[in-house]
Amino acid sequence: MADDTPPGPTRVLVFGASLRGDSLNARLAALVARLVREAGAEPDLARMGEFAMPVYDGDAETAEGIPEGALALRDRLARADALVIASPEYNASLPGGLKNAVDWVSRVRPQPFKDKHALLVSASPSMVGGNRGLWALRIPLEHLGTRVYPDMFSLAKAHEGFAENGDLTDPALQLRLAESVTAFLRLVEADTRYVCLQRRWYEFLGDCTDAPVTQRAQD
Repeated sequence: MADDTPPGPTRVLVFGASLRGDSLNARLAALVARLVREAGAEPDLARMGEFAMPVYDGDAETAEGIPEGALALRDRLARADALVIASPEYNASLPGGLKNAVDWVSRVRPQPFKDKHALLVSASPSMVGGNRGLWALRIPLEHLGTRVYPDMFSLAKAHEGFAENGDLTDPALQLRLAESVTAFLRLVEADTRYVCLQRRWYEFLGDCTDAPVTQRAQD
C-alpha cells in the first residue's frame, strides 16, 4: 500500500566554514538559514568550530579511524536533503580547514557527498567577495558527486554589507540572495520529493533549449 503521508520540510545543512568567532561568513550563514526557514524548509545551522579534526593523514586513519568531528559532520550531512556552504576565501582559494573536512568526511562509506545538492555562498571584504574560493570549492565537491547549484552568491565589501538585523544593507543583493535560496530549494524539493520524475542532465549549465538531453544511469 502506498504511503500517503506528506513529506516533511526539506532539510538543509547550512555550514559556516570559518573558524573565526566574528566571521562574516558565519553572519552570511545565519542569514541564509533564516531565508531557508522563511521559504518553508528546515535549516540546520552549523559552524566549522563544532567539528574538530586533525589534518588528514592516511596512517592516522588506519591506526585510529575517522575522527569524531568528521563523523559528527557526516551525521549532520546525512540527515540533510541539501547543503549550503558559506566559505571564506584564502589566497584566492578555499580555506585549508574546509578542504580538510571534506577530505575526512569523504572517507566515510557510504560516501555522503554523492548526489547531495549544494549551494555555495561567500562573504569577503574584497571586491570579488570570495568568489574565487567558491570556484575552487566546486572542484572537490563535484568530484565527489555533489550537485553544486550553478548560481553562486558572493558578497563583496562584506564588512559593510550587513545591517543590524542581519539582513544585507543592499536591498537588491538581499533580494537576489533570497531568490537564489528559493530557487535552490525548489530544485532540491523536485529532486528529493518527487521520485517519480526521471533525472536528467543537460550537457551545459543553463541550457534551456528543446534539444534532447543526455540521460545517465545512477548506481
